[in-house]
Amino acid sequence: MFCESLKKILITFAFICPLLTTAAFSGEVLSVGPGGQFQQIDQALLAASAGDTIRVMAGKYEGNIVLKIPVTLEGSGLTLISGNGRGSVITVLANSCTIRGFIIRGSGYELQNENAGILIKSDHNLIEQNRLDDVLFGIYLFHAKGNIVKNNLIHGRPNLDIGDRGAGLHLWNSPDNVLDGNIISECRDGMYIQNSPGSQIKNNHVSKVRYGVHYMYSDSNTFEKNTFTNNIAGAAIMFSQKIVFRKNLFLHNRGFSSFGILFQDCNDCLAEENFIIDNGTGIFMEAVSNSHFRKNVFAENSIAIQMFSNSTKNTIVENDFVENLSPLQVIGRKTTTIWSENGKGNYWSDYDGYDLDANGIGDVPHKIQNIFEYMEGNFPRLRLYLSSPAARSIEMAERLFPVVEGSDELDSNPLIKPVLVRNSITKNATRSMNASWMFGSLSFGAALFSLIFIYKEQQK
Repeated sequence: MFCESLKKILITFAFICPLLTTAAFSGEVLSVGPGGQFQQIDQALLAASAGDTIRVMAGKYEGNIVLKIPVTLEGSGLTLISGNGRGSVITVLANSCTIRGFIIRGSGYELQNENAGILIKSDHNLIEQNRLDDVLFGIYLFHAKGNIVKNNLIHGRPNLDIGDRGAGLHLWNSPDNVLDGNIISECRDGMYIQNSPGSQIKNNHVSKVRYGVHYMYSDSNTFEKNTFTNNIAGAAIMFSQKIVFRKNLFLHNRGFSSFGILFQDCNDCLAEENFIIDNGTGIFMEAVSNSHFRKNVFAENSIAIQMFSNSTKNTIVENDFVENLSPLQVIGRKTTTIWSENGKGNYWSDYDGYDLDANGIGDVPHKIQNIFEYMEGNFPRLRLYLSSPAARSIEMAERLFPVVEGSDELDSNPLIKPVLVRNSITKNATRSMNASWMFGSLSFGAALFSLIFIYKEQQK
């Protein structure tokens, strides 16, 4: 019996050894550029075998290229690949390729044909440390799964109308991808995710686009530690279920009909420890159900939450609502929102109740409304006057002698002190300010003011 087992081991070892030897000696390095083996990248690709590395020296290389076998394509960081203005500059058809260290420009202009800086139609590729500009789509994943796209700098075509641009990162029918540490600006959407479940989106910085991240029919996605600023909406989550977003920064997304986060027909989502500061509307919710919002900071938004009454059974607990012009606007008469759970509600900076037993919970329920809610909903331009002394006087008089019937939303256990929300907001803000197109002093000031306010309240 021992001999039979030993025989099987030897046969297995004899089979594996040639494979290990082949792997150890495969993967040649081919050089491209002045003094190299090849003068053009496509020449090296024709000569390459699977597993080879093609190192491209600094300089400008013209023309589109296609990767048909698994190779590593490395630039020096000063290596420019300039497309011919048609199609995609680099098309990846083989699995397990790596592209890093290039400046990529000059894609075509046809949205319907996925013209991109890098078009990926394969699986398990690594795309990192590239700079893409003057491209229609930045990096387009088409029927591609298991790819990693990280630490790329993508700048769209600001000379085009926003509807004529492509997304910085575009996923179509591409599950289980990782988008990490990319900086994106002036595209249509920062990251567009359609029919692509299971992706992880983290540490990205997106500004000056329509939607920072845009989900369509993409379930079970996670995005965390991203910064979205100066967009029409930081995030648009549509027709998608089980989206988890944590520790993101939605800052200064303002303009006509602007949002920190827009939800449309979504269920079973989870939002934790996000900073939603200085937006037109912090969160907009239509047809959202069974979702949880915990330990988020809503500060200095025109409207903290705007919610249709068809949003049902959502839990909004242990959040900080700080100096928002309107804490809540309900479109419709009433919702089934849970504002308090296990004896804890939310912190409201405008709460004027008391805590006689000093247990940290207000003894008087907090009615979540302001008296201008109806006027705001029907006459949006009046919002310009709602910070005036006259408006504040009317608000005070209404508190003393209520005559306006508002919404029925009630936080039965309002918190006396803000919730401690742990987020890398300062680090994110510093990194974002290092990028020339990221947010300026007004946005940073709003975030800093909110943090100082919350900290002081926690120390009381």
